[in-house]
Amino acid sequence: MDEELRSLTERLRRESGGGAVFEELAATGDHDALADVLTAAGQPLWARELAAFRLGLAGDRRAFEALVLLLNHRDPPRCASAAHALARLGDPRTARAAAALATNELRVAYALHPVRLLVELRAPEAVPALITTLRRRLRPHDPHRRVALACVEGLGALGDARARPVLDEALAHPLLAEAAVRALARIPRQR
Repeated sequence: MDEELRSLTERLRRESGGGAVFEELAATGDHDALADVLTAAGQPLWARELAAFRLGLAGDRRAFEALVLLLNHRDPPRCASAAHALARLGDPRTARAAAALATNELRVAYALHPVRLLVELRAPEAVPALITTLRRRLRPHDPHRRVALACVEGLGALGDARARPVLDEALAHPLLAEAAVRALARIPRQR
């Protein structure tokens, strides 16, 4: 069993209180039944999350909208699980959605997992979105240092020369400087 699936299953088993409904949903191989949970009225959040996650791992694109909503949730474990499933879903809309979430200033407190997902996807949208998000985090007294650090590390992992100017700016920020040095070292010098 996928480690992320095991962790999610245990978390949602506790949240749901367990029982026959949970066990049936956790065990079913019927993708239509899982998709029905996503659209049926009155379904608890744990059921929707479990169904979306399992469909995402299976590559069933009916999970896309639910997973994007969970990626933008205030609960970090839900965001992490959604990012994991979205990375495996194979839906071409994923990078665009993650970029929109990562760059949304009204939701920046929840941008950590969209940023990490963009890095994992290595999509064309990743570098511009991470540059935009990081540049905004370099303002004085910005409280979202974890998001800034994820951007710095991600830009280093992506190794794109377009990131060099914003990473140079990050050097002036004590909490980001060490990571920025490492990121810059991973970007090839242009000749």
